[in-house]
Amino acid sequence: MSKEAKPGIGFFERYLTIWVIVCMAVGVLIGKFFPAIPTFLGRFEYANVSIPVAILIWLMIYPMMLKVDFQSIKDVGKNPKGLFVTWITNWLIKPFTMFGIAWFFFYVVFKALIPAELARDYLSGAVLLGAAPCTAMVFVWSHLTKGNPAYTVVQVATNDLIILVAFTPIVAFLLGVSGVIIPWDTLILSVVLFVVIPLAGGIMTRSVITKKRGVDYFQNGFIPKFGNVTTIGLLLTLVIIFSFQGNVILENPLHIVLIAVPLIIQTFLIFFIAYLASKALKLPHDIAAPAGMIGASNFFELAVAVAISLFGTQSPVALATIVGVLVEVPVMLTLVKIANRTKGWFPA
Repeated sequence: MSKEAKPGIGFFERYLTIWVIVCMAVGVLIGKFFPAIPTFLGRFEYANVSIPVAILIWLMIYPMMLKVDFQSIKDVGKNPKGLFVTWITNWLIKPFTMFGIAWFFFYVVFKALIPAELARDYLSGAVLLGAAPCTAMVFVWSHLTKGNPAYTVVQVATNDLIILVAFTPIVAFLLGVSGVIIPWDTLILSVVLFVVIPLAGGIMTRSVITKKRGVDYFQNGFIPKFGNVTTIGLLLTLVIIFSFQGNVILENPLHIVLIAVPLIIQTFLIFFIAYLASKALKLPHDIAAPAGMIGASNFFELAVAVAISLFGTQSPVALATIVGVLVEVPVMLTLVKIANRTKGWFPA
């Protein structure tokens, strides 16, 4: 009965929230009681990007890139409204609402709990998150909402181009920091690893398989083989990420909760701004859902790297960006459920 009620939903996806919580807990416990493991994995890093995490994220993204027909990417220009929604939400709204919401909570609501100096640092971390829309994980959220893979690729790729020119001045303006140091190697490596390589791999695979076995086999025989790869990659990624931050999370329980509150509110707000704007523009659901997800989710690799380069690994600013990693997956899974349950709002 369960399989008939939810066709197409795999075992891992059906109970994904439970697996996510378990993997986050396992990661924290590994970091606390078996610190040698994250220490060893931390040796494999380049330009502030963890190579083991990058490989797992690549495994997450590759199956989705298999679904991208290069020809369909060219057709994105025929319906550019989804791109405009993404750009406006991510760059003209999101950084400034993040600043406003975080400032209100850190300086007003939690004034008695957070000293002014810490409030400033936490605000800085929130701004770094708000100015960096997602690059990698949005492919996972798009996949879970059955988003248009070709359109999602273009949404992510164009945002990556905008990051190159907009991230520094926005952060500098909101933080009042004149000399914001951007780790360009981290930014460029992330774009190459999380967009260029998996997209090229997916297109090459599609071309080779369809020539040898035909389109029908590729769609119905080859792609289904990767059904659980994305979800397994996500869960293993969480174990590694939270093993790196286990002690930080356990040593700052109250402030982690306080930092999480404005970040969660901001995530829901940005999602609904983009999602409802897409509804008003009568965009199809497979474009509207990724448009909401890409703004709500954050490019936390970049935010954490900039926080560390600007303020140091032990700074409260870095802690705030790490909390962004902590809350992102559970919150985004909630938004995935909301998007899937409101599919009827959009034209077929």
